[in-house]
Amino acid sequence: QVQLVESGGGLVQTGGSLRLSCAASGIIFSPNAMGWYRQAPGKQRELVARITSGGRTDYADSVKGRFTISRDNAKSTVYLQMNSLKPEDTAVYYCNYRRLLGGTWNGIDYWGQGTQVTVSS
Repeated sequence: QVQLVESGGGLVQTGGSLRLSCAASGIIFSPNAMGWYRQAPGKQRELVARITSGGRTDYADSVKGRFTISRDNAKSTVYLQMNSLKPEDTAVYYCNYRRLLGGTWNGIDYWGQGTQVTVSS
């Protein structure tokens, strides 16, 4: 079992920045991917960014150039630096830990509780 503890959400004005962190504990699988998904009211949960234990990254088109994902494998922690935030980035952000199966992004998911990010206009 994997436990995820998130931190760093909050309220920020348009154009501002926030940094999310998520630490994993418990059974750590390799290879794995850690990342962030978000869900706005009335919308489906969507990928924001993810990074494998080997450093491969994947971003949603809507955040490319504004968000940067990174991780510290020694601490089993993933970070999401969010810059130039927009009101449409407002959502609950969920940390995801995926035990990867094979050489693709497919795998078994574990989820954090979620942290609210609100961007005011």
